[in-house]
Amino acid sequence: MTRRTSEILAPFYRYFIFLFATLPFISKANAQAPADDRIKITGIVKDAKTGSVVASASITALTAVRREGADADTLTNISITDPEGKFVITAPRGIRTIIQISAVGFGMEEMPVNILTGISAYELGEINLSTEASSLATVVVTARKPLMTVGVDRRIFNADAAITSKGGNAVDLMRQIPSLSVDVNGSVSLRNNSPQIFVNGRPTILSLEQIPSDDIDRVEVITNPSAKYDAGSTGGIINIILKKNRKGGMNGVVTLGAGTPELFNGGLSLNYRKNKVNLFASGNYNQSGGIAKGEAYRENKSNGQITDFFNQQTERERMRKFSSVRFGIDYDINDFNSVSISQGFVKGAFENDEVQRQQYFAANGQPTQTGQRFSTDDFSFNRANTQLNYRRTYTKPEKEWTADVTFNTGTNGGNGDIRNLFYNMEGQLVSVPNTVINDATGNGTQVTVQTDYVNPLSENSKLEFGARSYHNYSKDKLDVFSLQSGNMNKLPLSNNYSFREMVNAVYGNYSNKLGKLGYQAGLRIEQSSFTGELIDSSRKFGYDYPSKGNNLLNAFFPSLYLTYSVKEGSDIQVNFSRRIRRPNFWQINPYVDITDPLNIRKGNPELRPEFTNAFELNYNRTYSTGNVLVSSYFANNTEDITMYSDTLSTQEYQALGNAAIDPNAILNTFINADRTNRMGLELTWQQRIGNSFDITPNFNAQYRDVKANVKGINLNNTGFNWSTKLMMNYKIKQPDAKFFNNFSFQLSGEYESPRVMPQGKTKEQYYMDFAIRKDFLKNNAGTLTFNINDVFNSRRFGSITDTENFYQDSYRRWNVRTVRLTFSYRFGRQDLDLFKKRDGGDRNGGGDTGEG
Repeated sequence: MTRRTSEILAPFYRYFIFLFATLPFISKANAQAPADDRIKITGIVKDAKTGSVVASASITALTAVRREGADADTLTNISITDPEGKFVITAPRGIRTIIQISAVGFGMEEMPVNILTGISAYELGEINLSTEASSLATVVVTARKPLMTVGVDRRIFNADAAITSKGGNAVDLMRQIPSLSVDVNGSVSLRNNSPQIFVNGRPTILSLEQIPSDDIDRVEVITNPSAKYDAGSTGGIINIILKKNRKGGMNGVVTLGAGTPELFNGGLSLNYRKNKVNLFASGNYNQSGGIAKGEAYRENKSNGQITDFFNQQTERERMRKFSSVRFGIDYDINDFNSVSISQGFVKGAFENDEVQRQQYFAANGQPTQTGQRFSTDDFSFNRANTQLNYRRTYTKPEKEWTADVTFNTGTNGGNGDIRNLFYNMEGQLVSVPNTVINDATGNGTQVTVQTDYVNPLSENSKLEFGARSYHNYSKDKLDVFSLQSGNMNKLPLSNNYSFREMVNAVYGNYSNKLGKLGYQAGLRIEQSSFTGELIDSSRKFGYDYPSKGNNLLNAFFPSLYLTYSVKEGSDIQVNFSRRIRRPNFWQINPYVDITDPLNIRKGNPELRPEFTNAFELNYNRTYSTGNVLVSSYFANNTEDITMYSDTLSTQEYQALGNAAIDPNAILNTFINADRTNRMGLELTWQQRIGNSFDITPNFNAQYRDVKANVKGINLNNTGFNWSTKLMMNYKIKQPDAKFFNNFSFQLSGEYESPRVMPQGKTKEQYYMDFAIRKDFLKNNAGTLTFNINDVFNSRRFGSITDTENFYQDSYRRWNVRTVRLTFSYRFGRQDLDLFKKRDGGDRNGGGDTGEG
């Protein structure tokens, strides 16, 4: 898609998404209470084995008709249990209703409820979840899980509901989640801030691109974490929960998909559970290709006057291949003790071929020369993850102690070359062609040890405390050589470095309730250090907090949560937390990245951690056909880590040697701004319209105030930005129309307005995804999904930077429009016993469950 076409389509995207995202808030600002034809159903969900309450369990109300061989379910309402395991949900009167209760690590319970016309409320009492689900043999229930369940402290997103990401990776899934944005490099931001990424509640060595979306069960988004969580989560937490089935017997899913450009994915997931043993294993392969384009226009200035300018066009052909295997065992030692062991391996390979073309002009617009740059890059990695978990429960309900160890390790390596050619306007070479060759190797290890203890002191009060120790070790070597006229010279860009990162923490939380007001107060204490070394030059860099007993206050991170229950289904919450954002390795490492000869990057070893004081006011309203969450927030970031750009000085250019870069290149690095204040309002709404259509819009508006000063230059900037997302789902439910029955359609889109930076602004972004899904075969065991990501091929990241020395307008793309077709088949046998000794009897072991 050309830039002109994108400019024409931009208003269409903006108004289309804004209209659909804001209309619901205008028309349903005050959600109605349940109508007279509905009654309230209440209950409490507990662990059958330990008696502990189960928080964040999904509650679904369905009306069901006993009709053999046909879908006869109708989703009427959804809810989620609160921290005390309690729930409230409404359902229509006079209709036989099924209440589904499900939670990770437990089987699903289905409870029939005959709701009479003469009652106003129905109490289910205690519902005990076990690891093997009971079933309702006479009722067929195949309701689709909702995209999102909402609580005042977190939002839980069901990965299977986002069919546009089917067959892709975690990056594709993140694009569908309200509040989250994904940039051109696949990095995720939450309300324009960088969140911490966890997998199964622990740090990971994997990037989002390396996690198959088909391997993800759900994603938890916590905007303002309590003291229980790592203080390094200034931008919130995104916790990716991988699938682990606990149904009885043997069951599994096989997936196969293909598409363009050069897309292929396949996977197999198996699970076996019998008595005290649960075995699970999965394997996945995913590849993608495509040619992504970018453009840049730059004016170089002196004393405010343009001296020259140029245009640059980039085409990068990428091929990415990932394969992964994961397996493990859960074992219940007895009624109070259980252990889990899991092992994962991931292997990946990248191939990149890039061509850049430049046109140079004098200030008067007269062309002076042209350039071409050819580069290739091959990179591969191997990752391994081992996790050991121990859980101890007690006869006292909700009392629990857990301990776990997570061990991540990996190796990587690659090589590449860059070749620059410059021509005068007669087409003749103006200098001897120069080639830069690089070769890289590296390895890393992460170890996390954590323990948590929960003790309910009374019916409403609870004490929690725990400890965590995180260690990260890495060693990498990069050799860079210049090849010119047959001579090879090692360049100063070569880098042989290592680093050690360590964070030790303890925390405590106390919660209680005073009438309708619940509160939780917590304190986390962390000690952290980072030590990096450039081995060849013996240069060391890093930080230590608190340092030698100084700045002790920088080690304390308090949190406070106040929740007031207005009425059933309505809650107001106010919360506060103090967090820290430590500079990552690439931000602090003084290595120079010359991938783009006109826009090079370099870390800043003088960077200091930034601190955030975050406040939120949330209102959550759940009603019979939907949910509304309104959040207002304010964050004060002191010493905010931000990007800073300037033209390359003559001294810096000479220090790089013959590295095939432009003498007018821009040097991008990182600085500590004085502070950045962000305040905003976010609205997330779910609404079911009839029995077949639902809509989930999200709107976020933010005001940003940046205060920064570098070398006496005032970089202060302020601005307003907004973004909106929309997801719509429609499912055909016509049992008599055999072909069209069980067709699902999903349309999603996003628009992000420009956002201010210290030296300019980002450009607007917009895209749209579309998917069709068909469930078929016996009990809907088969699923065929067709999806198009980035329908109009418009997803790209751009920025405008304006300083005293240069002006630059540029954009980049990392991915292109993809079209994919994926088939999945679910199977299972509940009565299969792998450990049973057979002696000539029936060896068939029972029938197929026809699991859907």
